[in-house]
Amino acid sequence: MFAILEQSDIQEIHFRRDADSGLHAIIAIHSTKMGPALGGCRFLTYDDDNKAIHDAIRLARGMSYKAVLAGVKQGGGKSVIIKPANYDPEKLFTRFGQFVESLNGRYITAIDSGTSAFEMDIIANQTRHVTSTSREKNPSQFTAQGVFEGIQAAVYHQLHTEHLEGIRVALQGLGNVGFALANLLHEAGANLIVSDINPTRVKQACESFQAEQVQANAIYDVECDVFAPCGLGGIINPETLSRLQCSIVAGSANNQLATAQEGRELHQAGILYAPDYVINAGGLIYASMHHASEPDEHIHTKTAEISQTLSEIFEHSKTQNKATSEIADELAEAKLSAISA
Repeated sequence: MFAILEQSDIQEIHFRRDADSGLHAIIAIHSTKMGPALGGCRFLTYDDDNKAIHDAIRLARGMSYKAVLAGVKQGGGKSVIIKPANYDPEKLFTRFGQFVESLNGRYITAIDSGTSAFEMDIIANQTRHVTSTSREKNPSQFTAQGVFEGIQAAVYHQLHTEHLEGIRVALQGLGNVGFALANLLHEAGANLIVSDINPTRVKQACESFQAEQVQANAIYDVECDVFAPCGLGGIINPETLSRLQCSIVAGSANNQLATAQEGRELHQAGILYAPDYVINAGGLIYASMHHASEPDEHIHTKTAEISQTLSEIFEHSKTQNKATSEIADELAEAKLSAISA
């Protein structure tokens, strides 16, 4: 276990098992240099415990990078609850809330894959170290705002235009963030090609935004200016990368690159990649600043700074002839190293 901590450069991992509720939970804290670790709670089934542990570690590190580049006073953390076959949500998430509370504010939890405001409300009965409850706004609008402004920055850098009118965007995934992003892009005059496994959401997008529909697996083959992944992670992989017919990859999905190699190959192919944990930081910014009782106008202003950070990464990538994914990692690590523990 200490070898895992050292190899992943992670600060601490906490485990909690509760036989009565069926809770098997992991909280990984990558760093608290900037402030309490903030990161969502995943509630998924896993093939084995090691995969759950490595998921928590990888995502916690990504949250540290996201926070330091977004300039919010949070560290990076993540929690994973291994989903049991049968469980009582009230009992399970009550126990998890007690787990979070036992860390005395070192970790703040939030929604993630498999959780929603419903679970956060249960957790909130046990600890104040939680955000994304039903009493708060859905952070999707802030995530979508950041991605939208990030796309504008990428289009300006790569295509040398300040406007999105007529820009073809292939948008993969029409969940809360994807649909909100589609609305912003439509209002800016972009032409949308959309896909989602939910046919109702696709129909809504086509009717609301005059979008063109393609089948889920065909979205990679669409000729477009921007490919915007807003669904699952790992979608830029050896199979899909060779099919892309775009100039820019910029979307809200987490962990878009299957491996670091895909980031280098995008760069070599002349495709500008907006590192996911930079462009999708709007939700984190909202969660952090709202938790600190900052007004919405300050949150929107902070979210708008995402485009400036991306522009800096794009320029460094150009001058150093290095993948944007590598530039972003180096920038985040340098900023973290410069902060006193």
